[in-house]
Amino acid sequence: MRSGDIVVIIYQAKNGQFSKRRIRIICTGDTYIKAYCYSRQQVRTFAIDRIFASQRVQSA
Repeated sequence: MRSGDIVVIIYQAKNGQFSKRRIRIICTGDTYIKAYCYSRQQVRTFAIDRIFASQRVQSA
């Protein structure tokens, strides 16, 4: 995944709840992805180790 990609992820929150999110990647680090989350309509940080599945929808 790279900056600008739109990706659908299955993500597990700290409380254990799973959600399906559509995000646009802003930047990535070693342990996180910073992205615009279309569900929450704001920039969010996602821990890579909590992403259980991902599928690119659109490339940058």
